[in-house]
Amino acid sequence: MSVGIDDISFYSSGMYLPLTSLAAHNGENPDKYRIGLGQDRMSVPAQDEDIVTLAANAAHPLITEANRDQISTVLFATESGIDQSKAAGVYVHRLLKLGSNCRVVELKQACYSATAALQLACGMVARKPNDQVLVIASDIARYGLGTPGEATQGCGAVACIIKRDPRLLDVHPESGCYSEDVMDFWRPNYMDTALVDGKYSTMIYLKALRQSWKNYREDGGLAFDQFARFCYHLPFTKMAEKAHRKLAVTNGVSMPEELLERQIGAGLLYSRQIGNSYSAALYIGIASLLEHDGEDLSGQHIGLFSYGSGCVGEFFSGTVRPGYREYSRREDHLAMLEARQELDYQAYTTHFGRSCPQDGGTHDFAEEAAGRYRLAGVHDHKRVYTEVGE
Repeated sequence: MSVGIDDISFYSSGMYLPLTSLAAHNGENPDKYRIGLGQDRMSVPAQDEDIVTLAANAAHPLITEANRDQISTVLFATESGIDQSKAAGVYVHRLLKLGSNCRVVELKQACYSATAALQLACGMVARKPNDQVLVIASDIARYGLGTPGEATQGCGAVACIIKRDPRLLDVHPESGCYSEDVMDFWRPNYMDTALVDGKYSTMIYLKALRQSWKNYREDGGLAFDQFARFCYHLPFTKMAEKAHRKLAVTNGVSMPEELLERQIGAGLLYSRQIGNSYSAALYIGIASLLEHDGEDLSGQHIGLFSYGSGCVGEFFSGTVRPGYREYSRREDHLAMLEARQELDYQAYTTHFGRSCPQDGGTHDFAEEAAGRYRLAGVHDHKRVYTEVGE
């Protein structure tokens, strides 16, 4: 019995800042971002958008009357948690009108936790083959105005249905992991922006890749030349190029530009337009690959690397299912990105400064979110989520 990704959908905020505008404000060459980071735009959330609304908007297209009662578990991965106790997924469970006989759990380990959720989900389905698991990853990446990480901000959510005999991607049981207690990136409870040592984080990312790959091969995983494509965690798309070249060198493989583009290029397209989405980034990359690669990938093996600072890395793999293109959500995803509102730098800073109030009072937020679900306000320390039009 095969288990894996049966359906996938992602969502980002309804606004974005062109990085040319950020470059102009900073007096920098736009190529620093366009080429140096591999980024064109970064998504900017409105005040009535957060990880719950992003997640619910991502997952809504996947929920049908046929599968609503078959979803036994919701696993919500994030490092942008909104409550120290209540899982963000419980709000999403209500908004999506899922059945009451359903467990909901939130997972955290920087950008890695969506892969932990995927592996847990595959194990659950293997144990109870008639069940389906909804895996959601949702994050808002914030580094602060004028900081070195500002150009790599963004936000996004991705949702996957994990089931037996999936339509998109079989997930292989072999995997390789690497964990180490390091301080390359972290966010204390008393801060709403992350602390990061960029150069050190890149070094640890590549170390985790090498060690995860070694462990993957020891676990019986495929050889480098058996993969048609690769997807990597994407804090920015240039990181995938660095990672793939490093993995190729590790395996004694030459990596000319043409081969690099063929093996990873299609998986980078959405990230260039969204920016960093933390736990969702790898899986938005998988959606990008399946929806944009010019070749029919049916039956081809895909190498996947997940990384979360602090750190945990995992290399695993999957096989693309025959007929996967019939279930593509490409047109919907492209339409969502195209419909976003462009911001100038001043409007971006205004949105950036409007954090969620923490005084426990009554606050209602203007309706700005572009999606179906929004954060209407905060009343007596309670977040109020509504469907647009309610």
